[in-house]
Amino acid sequence: MILRAIAIMVASMALLALSDAFIKLSSLRAPMGQTMFLLSTGGTVLFIAMARMRGVLIWSRDFWHPMVLVRNGFEIIGAIGLIIGISKVPLSIFAAIMQVAPLITILGAALFLGEHVGWRRWAAVLVGLTGMLIVIRPFGASFSGWELFAVFGVSGLAGRDLVTRLAPSDIPALTLSTWGFAATIPVGLCVYMFEDMPLTAEPIALIHILGAILFTTFGYLAVTAAMRMAPVSIVAPFRYTRLLFTTSLGILVFGERPDGPTLIGASLVLAAGIYSFLRERKLLQNTD
Repeated sequence: MILRAIAIMVASMALLALSDAFIKLSSLRAPMGQTMFLLSTGGTVLFIAMARMRGVLIWSRDFWHPMVLVRNGFEIIGAIGLIIGISKVPLSIFAAIMQVAPLITILGAALFLGEHVGWRRWAAVLVGLTGMLIVIRPFGASFSGWELFAVFGVSGLAGRDLVTRLAPSDIPALTLSTWGFAATIPVGLCVYMFEDMPLTAEPIALIHILGAILFTTFGYLAVTAAMRMAPVSIVAPFRYTRLLFTTSLGILVFGERPDGPTLIGASLVLAAGIYSFLRERKLLQNTD
């Protein structure tokens, strides 16, 4: 079960990296609010269709469960940060920031879920956060401020993953995913109200948004399923593979050239994630 959860997590990161690229492409021609609204609406429709095909109940009283509502709140926070961060920040920088999520999740698992985290993994979390600061360079000339939205988003996603473990276990992953997407629909409209860019019906922009809908939907569902199949501290570190996928797309599709500090910071984040995983595996083996 654990190996299957890991494989699903890696596949989901590849799908979400493609989603990042399509969102970035759509932001060149469409306002962020339009992209977010269509992405949320399209994803919700797809999830409802899949639920009906599988006979999964979507609407139930569990929607009002406190942990489900909190999860949806974190979903909104993550969605706002993700859309704005991708639109305004180079993918290579965005990817490095987002990959701090597994480390934040490990920290949260220790503080709120009671999972044991030793001093070595606490040190890894500190190293990863240091790497993120090197990438952002908050006091450097290259700092634009938009990077903070990516930080905002990664915090929301980490919170969502933690609360997923606290939601009632009898709620299907597909149902949770549908509710999470639906919660972000009105947020897209709110974001658009603060933009000056007009709505667009340009075919290429709509194609990019459609691609984002498809890859985000299936990637999102895979993440939700993986997080419910194994302990958070085991599965979460594999989210760092998104760093490799997204950075590669930034270079190949957008011609980005990550500079030295970005590579150093991203390497620290990557190393911290890998170490956390290896340390957890060693502890499990010793327990066995």
